[in-house]
Amino acid sequence: MDNRPEARQSALRRLGRYGPLVLWIAFISFASSGEFSSENSSRFVRPFLLWLFPTISEAQLAGVHFLTRKASHLAEYAVLAFLARRTFAQSSREFLRRRWFELSLMLVAVCAFLDEFKQSYDPSRSASILDCLIDIIGGLTVLYLFRISDKRAIPAAG
Repeated sequence: MDNRPEARQSALRRLGRYGPLVLWIAFISFASSGEFSSENSSRFVRPFLLWLFPTISEAQLAGVHFLTRKASHLAEYAVLAFLARRTFAQSSREFLRRRWFELSLMLVAVCAFLDEFKQSYDPSRSASILDCLIDIIGGLTVLYLFRISDKRAIPAAG
Protein backbone atom coordinates (compact mmCIF):
# COMPACT_ATOMS: atom_id res chain seq x y z
CA MET A 1 0.00 0.00 0.00
CA ASP A 2 1.26 3.44 -0.93
CA ASN A 3 1.46 5.62 2.20
CA ARG A 4 2.73 8.76 0.51
CA PRO A 5 0.65 11.84 1.39
CA GLU A 6 -0.11 12.47 -2.32
CA ALA A 7 -1.39 8.92 -2.77
CA ARG A 8 -3.58 9.17 0.33
CA GLN A 9 -4.92 12.54 -0.82
CA SER A 10 -5.68 11.14 -4.27
CA ALA A 11 -7.49 8.14 -2.76
CA LEU A 12 -9.55 10.43 -0.52
CA ARG A 13 -10.52 12.61 -3.49
CA ARG A 14 -11.53 9.53 -5.47
CA LEU A 15 -13.59 8.26 -2.53
CA GLY A 16 -15.25 11.66 -2.21
CA ARG A 17 -16.08 11.60 -5.92
CA TYR A 18 -17.26 8.00 -6.31
CA GLY A 19 -18.54 7.26 -2.78
CA PRO A 20 -21.83 9.21 -2.97
CA LEU A 21 -22.59 7.72 -6.40
CA VAL A 22 -21.99 4.16 -5.21
CA LEU A 23 -24.05 4.75 -2.04
CA TRP A 24 -26.94 6.16 -4.08
CA ILE A 25 -26.90 3.15 -6.41
CA ALA A 26 -27.02 0.93 -3.30
CA PHE A 27 -29.99 2.95 -2.02
CA ILE A 28 -31.80 2.52 -5.35
CA SER A 29 -31.20 -1.21 -5.12
CA PHE A 30 -32.62 -1.27 -1.59
CA ALA A 31 -35.59 0.88 -2.64
CA SER A 32 -36.48 -1.68 -5.30
CA SER A 33 -36.87 -4.38 -2.66
CA GLY A 34 -40.11 -5.56 -1.11
CA GLU A 35 -39.63 -3.03 1.70
CA PHE A 36 -40.68 -0.30 -0.73
CA SER A 37 -43.47 -2.19 -2.49
CA SER A 38 -46.73 -0.40 -3.20
CA GLU A 39 -48.41 -2.24 -0.35
CA ASN A 40 -45.72 -1.23 2.14
CA SER A 41 -45.49 2.39 1.01
CA SER A 42 -49.27 2.76 1.25
CA ARG A 43 -48.98 2.14 5.00
CA PHE A 44 -47.24 5.50 5.24
CA VAL A 45 -48.70 7.48 2.36
CA ARG A 46 -52.35 6.64 3.10
CA PRO A 47 -52.43 7.84 6.76
CA PHE A 48 -50.48 10.96 5.82
CA LEU A 49 -52.92 11.82 3.02
CA LEU A 50 -55.90 11.12 5.26
CA TRP A 51 -54.42 13.44 7.87
CA LEU A 52 -53.88 16.18 5.26
CA PHE A 53 -57.19 15.63 3.45
CA PRO A 54 -59.73 13.91 5.75
CA THR A 55 -62.45 13.84 3.06
CA ILE A 56 -60.31 12.34 0.29
CA SER A 57 -61.96 9.43 -1.53
CA GLU A 58 -60.47 5.96 -2.00
CA ALA A 59 -60.05 6.61 -5.73
CA GLN A 60 -58.23 9.86 -5.00
CA LEU A 61 -56.04 8.10 -2.42
CA ALA A 62 -55.09 5.47 -4.97
CA GLY A 63 -54.35 8.11 -7.61
CA VAL A 64 -52.19 10.23 -5.33
CA HIS A 65 -50.35 7.13 -4.10
CA PHE A 66 -49.66 6.10 -7.69
CA LEU A 67 -48.42 9.58 -8.62
CA THR A 68 -46.26 9.74 -5.48
CA ARG A 69 -44.58 6.47 -6.41
CA LYS A 70 -43.93 7.63 -9.98
CA ALA A 71 -42.60 10.99 -8.77
CA SER A 72 -40.22 9.13 -6.46
CA HIS A 73 -38.90 7.20 -9.48
CA LEU A 74 -38.28 10.48 -11.27
CA ALA A 75 -36.55 12.02 -8.24
CA GLU A 76 -34.41 8.93 -7.46
CA TYR A 77 -32.93 8.91 -10.92
CA ALA A 78 -32.58 12.69 -11.07
CA VAL A 79 -30.34 12.38 -8.01
CA LEU A 80 -28.48 9.49 -9.65
CA ALA A 81 -27.84 11.62 -12.73
CA PHE A 82 -26.69 14.55 -10.58
CA LEU A 83 -24.21 12.33 -8.72
CA ALA A 84 -23.03 10.62 -11.92
CA ARG A 85 -22.43 13.98 -13.60
CA ARG A 86 -20.56 15.20 -10.52
CA THR A 87 -18.42 12.07 -10.48
CA PHE A 88 -17.55 11.99 -14.18
CA ALA A 89 -17.17 15.74 -14.73
CA GLN A 90 -14.69 15.98 -11.84
CA SER A 91 -12.71 12.89 -12.81
CA SER A 92 -8.95 13.00 -13.16
CA ARG A 93 -9.39 11.11 -16.46
CA GLU A 94 -10.03 13.34 -19.43
CA PHE A 95 -12.17 10.74 -21.23
CA LEU A 96 -14.62 10.68 -18.30
CA ARG A 97 -14.69 14.48 -18.04
CA ARG A 98 -15.34 14.93 -21.78
CA ARG A 99 -18.01 12.20 -21.94
CA TRP A 100 -19.80 12.92 -18.65
CA PHE A 101 -23.17 13.33 -20.37
CA GLU A 102 -23.12 10.05 -22.30
CA LEU A 103 -21.62 8.06 -19.41
CA SER A 104 -24.09 9.48 -16.90
CA LEU A 105 -27.04 8.73 -19.17
CA MET A 106 -25.76 5.22 -19.79
CA LEU A 107 -25.40 4.63 -16.04
CA VAL A 108 -28.93 5.92 -15.42
CA ALA A 109 -30.37 3.64 -18.12
CA VAL A 110 -28.43 0.57 -16.98
CA CYS A 111 -29.47 1.11 -13.37
CA ALA A 112 -33.11 1.63 -14.41
CA PHE A 113 -33.26 -1.57 -16.44
CA LEU A 114 -31.39 -3.62 -13.81
CA ASP A 115 -33.71 -2.25 -11.13
CA GLU A 116 -36.81 -3.37 -13.02
CA PHE A 117 -35.21 -6.70 -13.90
CA LYS A 118 -34.49 -7.28 -10.20
CA GLN A 119 -38.09 -6.40 -9.34
CA SER A 120 -39.38 -8.97 -11.82
CA TYR A 121 -38.09 -11.66 -9.45
CA ASP A 122 -39.69 -10.18 -6.31
CA PRO A 123 -43.29 -11.35 -5.82
CA SER A 124 -44.17 -8.17 -3.91
CA ARG A 125 -42.97 -5.95 -6.78
CA SER A 126 -43.78 -5.66 -10.44
CA ALA A 127 -41.41 -4.77 -13.25
CA SER A 128 -42.54 -2.03 -15.59
CA ILE A 129 -41.06 -0.54 -18.74
CA LEU A 130 -43.02 2.62 -17.83
CA ASP A 131 -40.95 2.89 -14.64
CA CYS A 132 -37.75 2.53 -16.70
CA LEU A 133 -38.88 5.38 -18.93
CA ILE A 134 -39.77 7.56 -15.93
CA ASP A 135 -36.35 6.81 -14.39
CA ILE A 136 -34.53 7.72 -17.60
CA ILE A 137 -36.60 10.89 -18.05
CA GLY A 138 -35.71 11.95 -14.50
CA GLY A 139 -32.02 11.43 -15.17
CA LEU A 140 -32.08 12.93 -18.64
CA THR A 141 -33.80 16.08 -17.37
CA VAL A 142 -31.02 16.75 -14.87
CA LEU A 143 -28.31 15.97 -17.40
CA TYR A 144 -29.81 18.36 -19.97
CA LEU A 145 -30.07 21.09 -17.35
CA PHE A 146 -26.37 20.67 -16.64
CA ARG A 147 -25.55 20.65 -20.35
CA ILE A 148 -27.51 23.87 -20.90
CA SER A 149 -25.89 25.44 -17.84
CA ASP A 150 -22.42 24.40 -19.00
CA LYS A 151 -22.97 25.89 -22.47
CA ARG A 152 -24.12 29.19 -20.98
CA ALA A 153 -21.03 29.31 -18.74
CA ILE A 154 -18.66 28.98 -21.72
CA PRO A 155 -18.37 32.27 -23.60
CA ALA A 156 -18.85 32.02 -27.34
CA ALA A 157 -15.75 32.41 -29.48
CA GLY A 158 -15.95 35.67 -31.31
